[in-house]
Amino acid sequence: MGWRRCSAGARRRGKEGRLNMSETVTSRLAGFHKLPMDERLAQLARMFRLSPGDLEQLRGTEALQPVLANQMIENAVGTFSLPLGLGLNLQVNGRDYLVPMAVEEPSVVAAVSFAAKIVREAGGFIAEADESMMIGQIQVTRYGDPTEASEKILAHKEQLLALANSFHPAMVARGGGAKDVEVRVLPAPEGPRGEPLLVVHILIDTQEAMGANLINTVAEGVAPLVEQITGGKVYLRILSNLADRRLSRATCRIPLSLLADFEMPGEVIAEGIAQASRFAEADPYRAATHNKGVMNGIDSVAIATGQDWRAIEAGAHAFACRGGQYRPLSTWYLEEGHLVGRIELPMALGMVGGPIKVHPGVQLALKLVRATSVRELSMVFAAVGLAQNFAALRALGSIGIQKGHMALHARCVAVTAGARGDWVEKLADLLVKAGHVKVEKAREILASLSAEDAAAATGTTL
Repeated sequence: MGWRRCSAGARRRGKEGRLNMSETVTSRLAGFHKLPMDERLAQLARMFRLSPGDLEQLRGTEALQPVLANQMIENAVGTFSLPLGLGLNLQVNGRDYLVPMAVEEPSVVAAVSFAAKIVREAGGFIAEADESMMIGQIQVTRYGDPTEASEKILAHKEQLLALANSFHPAMVARGGGAKDVEVRVLPAPEGPRGEPLLVVHILIDTQEAMGANLINTVAEGVAPLVEQITGGKVYLRILSNLADRRLSRATCRIPLSLLADFEMPGEVIAEGIAQASRFAEADPYRAATHNKGVMNGIDSVAIATGQDWRAIEAGAHAFACRGGQYRPLSTWYLEEGHLVGRIELPMALGMVGGPIKVHPGVQLALKLVRATSVRELSMVFAAVGLAQNFAALRALGSIGIQKGHMALHARCVAVTAGARGDWVEKLADLLVKAGHVKVEKAREILASLSAEDAAAATGTTL
């Protein structure tokens, strides 16, 4: 399937033909990070027509209520907060996206925003996503001859599909549901004397849902018929989080001239990025860190939008091993005066079910991102992962990762040392200039201030 841009009509209208706010919403918010938080919220309120309740949600005064938390999980004792930021400048298939990101690590939001700005100047990301096809697995034992058992199962494919679809008629009516049956025979882990594993796959189109619960319902419901057909015994019947029929892809193509920075020409920085990509392709030790950078961005958006980020992580890393060696999810190479980046990974997301309709913060995050379908949301996720990776490799291949990261980390150090208000930024700047971003250094600077300045810096009274 080739890379392609969506049509202008597709960019402007959602899947039900409703006009989106594309004409008024832009992800290019120059100077946004310099504004006080109240001014940032006011700008969002104008763009998204946010209600007072939405703004209170963002301010944290309308957080997840304990009574609702108690209904979501067992043994609830309260709630836990993370900073919520906005990834800016992202443009995918010609459409702008503001990306909500829940993350505690400094530099993640800034990195995505900066990388997306460069890619935006190069024409933005191109992305695509497969249909929401998931796999339900049924493990069969004591089945006799594996070839004979496989043939029996496939001969009863239509019966199995009909039974599978009887458990979710509404999903079938929307065009989803069980679509195919596959059989896999795997070598016994004990060696030649063990019984080969017979695994039945039910392929299910989950539409706008991530689909874990409905897949498990289907797998459990079909298991007795599989036993009847094979004469065997079924044990595990559950979804697979290696959603390799549900892949998302993104690419970008950046002229080398846009990469010039740090008093270095774009060609030099591009070569550093390409060499870092080669390193990750050759070495699993590097690939693990490479992919961690990808997932920094993807996980942050997943948490903010109520996705099963553990399933996304598991699927991504399993997919990275599909060739027998752990490899990078994204690659970068030079081509005709451009740096080209590509990413492909499983993306089992949902816009219905789970905490999505329960958690008010998740509902607001989805309102901000404005995706009209789960496939569109998957494309945004892939683009965020590629942007995050680009930002990391750009630093690694030039001046190193620490300079920019430590500048942002210095703010956390300043707060830990006791700085408050405007003095957080002032103290952070002093730490960076001193080249010693440590709590003890921050406390030393605070201790050297006059009594009046120290009181202002720490928010205390004389």
